[in-house]
Amino acid sequence: MTFISYAQNFEDIRLWRALKTVENGFYIDVGANHPTHDSVTKAFYDRGWTGINVEPMPNYYEALRQERPKDTNLQCVAGESADDLTFYGIAGTGLSTLDPAMAQMHKDAGMDVRSQTVHSRTLTSICEEHAQGRPIHFLKIDVEGHEETVLRGMDFTQWRPWVILIETPWDRDQTWETLVTGAGYHSILFDGINTYYLAEEHLNLKPAFDIPPCNLDEFQFCKGHNFSHPVSDAEHQLAAALQRAEQAEAQLRAMQNSRAWKAIQKLKKTLLGA
Repeated sequence: MTFISYAQNFEDIRLWRALKTVENGFYIDVGANHPTHDSVTKAFYDRGWTGINVEPMPNYYEALRQERPKDTNLQCVAGESADDLTFYGIAGTGLSTLDPAMAQMHKDAGMDVRSQTVHSRTLTSICEEHAQGRPIHFLKIDVEGHEETVLRGMDFTQWRPWVILIETPWDRDQTWETLVTGAGYHSILFDGINTYYLAEEHLNLKPAFDIPPCNLDEFQFCKGHNFSHPVSDAEHQLAAALQRAEQAEAQLRAMQNSRAWKAIQKLKKTLLGA
């Protein structure tokens, strides 16, 4: 069965290579964003996995609720305490953030940044309520500069995701990394966007991350993926051609029903019969 990839940078392919023997696995996605577009968990959901999606943006949360009914979808942010926080939303992007400096940077770049108050929960409290008795096969964190507060709210002595991947753009100082490595995780891969960490008790999975995704992974990109051929242009051209054909057919029918056409056909028959 061909693996359909939705993630923006091969994340789901790498994770599937390591975890494909797990049936009915479990994930936690902090900063889940859209349920399909650039989703790290969509391919796993389609293969019977379930998990927890943490997403404060109302439009994305509602989309997750509609398209991921088997998942636990939480409209909140993950932090180090249970407080109400100011969240800076940027609709239609994955750039929404709790970091006021980053929000101002996006605003200065001309983006429409809108602040709202959101509820915060610790990952520990979320796991206590929704992950009791379940192994967490991977934890994905994409929170645009708010990584440290998310990590400080997680008790890694009690909850041990096998794999953690955290969006870590190369120009950002990862002062929080000791919160992960000090909890018994090993940094095993940086893919240009994310850093992958393996729990020391699951280092046997490391070989799965040693080589980049390749043809042997038997995957295809989903329709509309940024790495796939831009079929949308071809679809627009096909739709336009179909519309032109339909218009031409309608014009032909109208002409055939006109008095002039009928008169010409009658004259043609008369001349041919003479």
